[in-house]
Amino acid sequence: MALRRHMKNFVKNYSDSEIKVREATSNDPWGPSSSLMLEISDLTYNTVSLLEIMNMIWHRMNDQGKNWRHVYKSLTLLDYLIKNGSKKVIQHCREGLFNIQTLKDFHYIDEAGKDQGKCSLPRPVN
Repeated sequence: MALRRHMKNFVKNYSDSEIKVREATSNDPWGPSSSLMLEISDLTYNTVSLLEIMNMIWHRMNDQGKNWRHVYKSLTLLDYLIKNGSKKVIQHCREGLFNIQTLKDFHYIDEAGKDQGKCSLPRPVN
């Protein structure tokens, strides 16, 4: 899988920032490393890198089906960037709020019958 990802990065001519986001949001069955998320958050202080990072996050967040980990890890990375990256990340999130809101309806049931898209957050009390 790593070779395939490396080849795709090369063929599509992804920047270093985009490659790091793709690695952090991969389909591998483990979460993104804190050191990789730190590297990405540092890159958000560069205007060009910030745009590349956010565009790749929005792209990965729109994946569906068997790529549910792209969505989950994009949200994990986005949460980290909001807390540790440039303040402009928050501005991009406000502008892309629709992308996040569409995930309310996300669902994916894996081969074992487990709903991987089920929201485990508590519902607000009215």
